[in-house]
Amino acid sequence: MNTLVTVIIPAYNEQDAITKVIQDIPEFVNEIIVVSNNSTDNTEEKAKKAGATVLQEQRKGYGYACLKGLHYIVQQNTKPEIIVFLDGDYSDYPEQLTEIITPILQENIDFVLGSRVKELREVGAMTPQQIFGNWLATFLMKVFFNAQFTDLGPFRAIKYSKLLTLGMEDKTYGWTVEMQLKILKQKMSYRELPVKYRNRIGVSKVSGTLKGTIFAGVKILSWIFKYSFK
Repeated sequence: MNTLVTVIIPAYNEQDAITKVIQDIPEFVNEIIVVSNNSTDNTEEKAKKAGATVLQEQRKGYGYACLKGLHYIVQQNTKPEIIVFLDGDYSDYPEQLTEIITPILQENIDFVLGSRVKELREVGAMTPQQIFGNWLATFLMKVFFNAQFTDLGPFRAIKYSKLLTLGMEDKTYGWTVEMQLKILKQKMSYRELPVKYRNRIGVSKVSGTLKGTIFAGVKILSWIFKYSFK
């Protein structure tokens, strides 16, 4: 493949999963960037051994980790054409990356989201609060923006040039919804594709705690209402 594709994987204490994630990413990907979000285990060592570029971001937060990866790319002489984001807990199926980027390559779509549809989702892979939160967020986006999104899934691909124009800024749990809202506001083309989703390895740092669940919900809703009345 001639198209340059870079993968960014935020990871906090994912030593038991990160090798599997990296190994399942298609070989045509030019660079895999694992951003260790203040990990205290062997995530960094295992990611390096598996062939990834490893960056460190001491400030905790999903958005902080993603922004660290983007800052690294900006410094490089050769820029990718497509950026793919996925989680480091092995809940996504990295081999589906080929499917995720196909609409960008063949139809010139700007953004593709992997939607964790019920039919392809393992039982228990998403908590009830995650399912409800996704439904509420995408329902509100439909009401306010006539959006066709059904998920806020982490597995996503976007043209690098388009990602730069979004001016991403959220540092924590609002990163995914911020991206989707800005895509809607800037009237970029987008597509959802159903993807498989399994129970993650280890305990979720967001949905696995009451504090994380509440904080994520507040962040997501605040972004939606912020953009709805802009």
